[in-house]
Amino acid sequence: MRLTVAIDGPAAAGKGTISRAVAEAFGLAHLDTGLLYRATGARLLEGLEAIEAARSLTPEDLARPDLRSPDVARAASQVAAIPEVRAALVDFQRAFARRQGGAVLDGRDIGTVICPEAEVKLFVTASDEVRAQRRYEEMLGQGHDVTFEGVLAELRERDARDAARASAPMKAAEDAVLIDTSTMTIEAAVAAACAQIEARRA
Repeated sequence: MRLTVAIDGPAAAGKGTISRAVAEAFGLAHLDTGLLYRATGARLLEGLEAIEAARSLTPEDLARPDLRSPDVARAASQVAAIPEVRAALVDFQRAFARRQGGAVLDGRDIGTVICPEAEVKLFVTASDEVRAQRRYEEMLGQGHDVTFEGVLAELRERDARDAARASAPMKAAEDAVLIDTSTMTIEAAVAAACAQIEARRA
């Protein structure tokens, strides 16, 4: 059985952590689709035009060490709102999703646009404050000079931009299972996701 697991949700909700753990637990390939947009954003910051940057991405671009920086995150959200950029990256994501052996993809429009036929769809979320605290601590650990208030404001701005864009806005698929990680441990959140996958494989 070919199994595609689509995991969507806003920044710092835990979808990346859950996706990696689920992929390992079930022996599935994993794609953090946000890296595609981060890599495109990074190339935009270097002066390349956004659509050309998306069309010419290489595996090496996805391994850049600067993809988690605040500047690249902002650029990623901006290029993700460009329909031509999203179109350029759709085929890559869909081919990955239907690969032999199955795959887990996490992003913002996987269950609604990229893989509406996915066997399992999850929408991972958490409160703004919890997500901002997680991101704040992560960025402090990376040596960035940030404030909690600034991180919260930027997170809400990004949420609004991602949810309001005309092309593939961030939203839960109608048949997605909601997992709110606000008060969950990582272990509990991963267990909840695995339980949903097991239920659909039975």
